[in-house]
Amino acid sequence: MQNARITLARDRRLGAIDPRLYGSFIEHLGRAVYGGIFEPGHPRANPAGFRADVLELLKPLRVPVVRYPGGNFVSGYHWEDGIGPADSRPRRLDLAWRSVETNAFGTNEFIQWCHAANTAPMLAVNLGTRGIGAARDMIEYCNHPRGTHWSDLRRRHGFEAPHNVRVWCLGNEMDGPWQTGAKTAADYGRLACEAAKVMKWVDPTIELVACGSSNGTMETFGAWDRTVLEHTYEHVDFLSLHVYYAKKTDTAAFLANSLHMDEQIRRIIRICDDVKAQKQSEKQLNLSFDEWNVWYHSREADARMAPWQVAPPLLEDIYTHEDALLVGCMLITLLRHADRVKMACLAQLVNVIAPVMTATGGGCWRQTIYYPFLHASTWGRGTALDLSPRSENYHAPEVGSVPYLDAIATLNDAEDAVTIFAVNRHLSDSMQLAGDLRDFPELAVVEHLVLAHTNPEAANTLDQPDTVVPHNRGEARLVGGALSATLPPLSWNVIRLQRR
Repeated sequence: MQNARITLARDRRLGAIDPRLYGSFIEHLGRAVYGGIFEPGHPRANPAGFRADVLELLKPLRVPVVRYPGGNFVSGYHWEDGIGPADSRPRRLDLAWRSVETNAFGTNEFIQWCHAANTAPMLAVNLGTRGIGAARDMIEYCNHPRGTHWSDLRRRHGFEAPHNVRVWCLGNEMDGPWQTGAKTAADYGRLACEAAKVMKWVDPTIELVACGSSNGTMETFGAWDRTVLEHTYEHVDFLSLHVYYAKKTDTAAFLANSLHMDEQIRRIIRICDDVKAQKQSEKQLNLSFDEWNVWYHSREADARMAPWQVAPPLLEDIYTHEDALLVGCMLITLLRHADRVKMACLAQLVNVIAPVMTATGGGCWRQTIYYPFLHASTWGRGTALDLSPRSENYHAPEVGSVPYLDAIATLNDAEDAVTIFAVNRHLSDSMQLAGDLRDFPELAVVEHLVLAHTNPEAANTLDQPDTVVPHNRGEARLVGGALSATLPPLSWNVIRLQRR
């Protein structure tokens, strides 16, 4: 039995949690759109072609914002191809994913789907093969009320009211050599600056996200971000971060990856603040971690996929229990930086490295990673609290010392509720968690949810959708301000406390 301690105090606030921390992502990639959220002719499709069974699984996640249409796809995308009568839209080669894009689903369909899913759109503009003019026209089409070419064209397409899209991404991963139209930091920074100016001239109420480094292992990581911000700092509201993790060796090393994520965030915050000081600016730039997840299971199959198919089954990772634990640790990391990470997008939402999977023409199911995301999105609202978790450590290559316990708490003042999220990384030992909660004498334990399994590689499938699911038989107790709970080995735990 391992021992660990936490301390919960009202004055140890890390930052207010923006609900958009629980955003997600839909790209024209694989079956994310076609066969995922959109499948006309499916037995459960509504009149717009949206799969109602998928919407039923997504709505409990309370995803506040969804990024679209990419991703790598956006850097070759002509947004005009996806508007107007569907039967006259062109078919195009998508060079990013070597697929054929039918354009049957486009901007207006996505906006309609957002309404059906009770979420908000986060649109990306193409700064790879296009530029300022296309970005200006797209925001005019989406957000201008009436009386101009593009706004009146939207109205003729059946959308009298503007879409009022608030958040826009200035391209995607423009530092990556895999990106169509990749650029140097200086070239991208200059283009993003001018696009930002023009887009805010059209609609001053929008928020803009500039491309940061594609991941923390890029040779230009940090230098790229600094140069981009030197051009864009006063014109944008967020800098993006992306990361995906793969299991390279064993489970223990795999679960240590969230420490890399933590350091990636810390380094980018320092760069943002350095540029702020350099420019003598009063503005604080926040972060949009708009792509993050585990991604490695499907890579071998993807490499063998024949090109130029319509909606081929790409990036269809079937997630395991240990994947869910790392996703839980990554959610804890995002909450730990809630003062600066104000948006984040689990990539992606359906079929493509996603919490929800479908069978084309058939059913759908929840993957293992669905559950920590569901729990955090449901109860991880309000203010993040530092727990100063203390536990024994283990050693992981490339990281060094890793605590067995990863934990954070959230305080919801409106509901007089506190939620503790905790992961026990130990492969075989339970953990006896002791907590000092004397600062919250009015609280009582409502529920202790546990996601655990004896097999780290256990997964959910269409035929066996409940192999890895949480239960509420956890044994957390709170007596006289002292919390005690047993965290099983390799487990995600949610301890909910509320006013008596």
